Amino acid sequence: MTEAKRLRTLEEENAKLKKLLAEAMLDIAVLKDISTRKW
Repeated sequence: MTEAKRLRTLEEENAKLKKLLAEAMLDIAVLKDISTRKW
């Protein structure tokens, strides 16, 4: 595997992980918001 191809693969994997992290953080923010509301 060439260095450029390896870098591209790592960048794609990194983008996927960043997306997952952003979604998880959003879920946590929503749950915190719901849990602090007074019903």
